[in-house]
Amino acid sequence: MTSHPSGTAGARALSLDAEALYRELLAGVRNLRRQDTLLAGIASGGAWLAERLQRDLGLAGEAGVLSSSMHRDDFAQRGLAASAQTTLPFEVNGADILLLDDVLYTGRTVRAVLNELYDYGRPARVRLAVLVDRGGRELPVQADYAAARIALPATQALALARSPDGAFDFELREVAPC
Repeated sequence: MTSHPSGTAGARALSLDAEALYRELLAGVRNLRRQDTLLAGIASGGAWLAERLQRDLGLAGEAGVLSSSMHRDDFAQRGLAASAQTTLPFEVNGADILLLDDVLYTGRTVRAVLNELYDYGRPARVRLAVLVDRGGRELPVQADYAAARIALPATQALALARSPDGAFDFELREVAPC
């Protein structure tokens, strides 16, 4: 699925149904995973996806959560984020891990999370599935599965939001150019 921002009179509107894309992601993950595949989500949106996928796929145990905070290349500017800390309730060594994220953009968060994951051991294989690939890569990182591919200007940020009842939606906001 590919979407592009559209609108009139210079205004840009983005219409993405997060719940519909989640169903696409669920189908994609079903096809990607093997019997021994473990799920780990990138805090926070990816962790929400991994948690819900774990339940919807009927998998035992809990999905892992990976934080990018300690390995970011912009740590000096950002410091420690208030996001979740890494929790891996499974053995990483030799594991087949499916990493989940809400939005893939530059690839820098995925790079940081891979460094974090390797602090816990050496997996046999790591694959990446994302809800949305928005392009704009700065590193050679590619998702094995993306429920949607869209084009957004660098002045917009897209993130997954979760309501108190667990339903997914997207937040689109303007950001200052780098």
